[in-house]
Amino acid sequence: MSGFDTNPFADPVDINPFQDPSVTQLTNTSQSGLDEFNPFSESSQLTNAARTTPATQPSGHSQPAVLQTSVEPTPQAVAAAAQAGLLQQQAELERKAAELEKKERELQSNAASINPRQNNWPPLPRRCPIKPCFYQDFSADIPADYQRICKMLYYLWMLHSITLLLNLLACLAWFTVQTERGVDFGLSILWFILFTPCAFLCWYRPIYKAFRSDSSFSFFVFFFIFFCQIAIYVIQAVGIPGWGDSGWIAALSELHGNLAVAVIMMVVAGFFTLCAVLSLFLLKQVHSLYRRTGASFQRAQEEFSQGILTNRGFQHAAAGAASSAAQSAFRGN
Repeated sequence: MSGFDTNPFADPVDINPFQDPSVTQLTNTSQSGLDEFNPFSESSQLTNAARTTPATQPSGHSQPAVLQTSVEPTPQAVAAAAQAGLLQQQAELERKAAELEKKERELQSNAASINPRQNNWPPLPRRCPIKPCFYQDFSADIPADYQRICKMLYYLWMLHSITLLLNLLACLAWFTVQTERGVDFGLSILWFILFTPCAFLCWYRPIYKAFRSDSSFSFFVFFFIFFCQIAIYVIQAVGIPGWGDSGWIAALSELHGNLAVAVIMMVVAGFFTLCAVLSLFLLKQVHSLYRRTGASFQRAQEEFSQGILTNRGFQHAAAGAASSAAQSAFRGN
């Protein structure tokens, strides 16, 4: 019955929420910490200094921004710079050309020491002060398929030289019986001196080089000059009086005079005719071989351009022209 002893109408016991043990423990700890903290002590200052990050100052004195004005070069400065660039390029080209020439000489000397190729044509005696000018060896230079045609062209040149010599002798015989034929005799000497070496250099050596190195450019040189040579053979075989040729017209005109001289002149006319016929035959043979080699006009142009660009004289002339043009432009400005 003790539950009924309490008075429900009595005043309740005063309960203070801040008297809770957990609350009082926290308040007492915070108070003690605040009481012990001194902001002016040395340890507080060191702690605050360690926690504070100083602001960085610029290392140098700040300067105001300056707007740079653009300066345009004068025409004289541009011309001088262009001339200096051209001179530098010219010096570089000359240096490279000298290096290439030096290497070429070294290669030639090495090749000469390994396999010397001394000139052997024309075959002159050793005591002769004039030395051979060309190297010619069909078995070493010319492929086996082209050796026969190349030798035939060489024999044609020999026949050409003999025919010109016989023409000189025939014109001399004609001049002995007819003194007014002195012009023919003089021209026959000129044709012998001129056409003998020119034929060797202008059409025989090009075809020799063409067969040796398969050069399209040499083939075209041969075709052009050899065609002109055939035309000359035809004119010489006709034998127009006053042109220095003992052809058919000149020989037949002498039949009513001296028969022996006429016969000599007819033999020479026959030689000229034979040269013309053999030339046409060999031209056809060379053209058929040319078509098998795969040569073309475009390839000949490429060989010609490469030969011009790699020529030392052309390089020096081009460099000199460029330098003079730059100097004249600089002086004009």
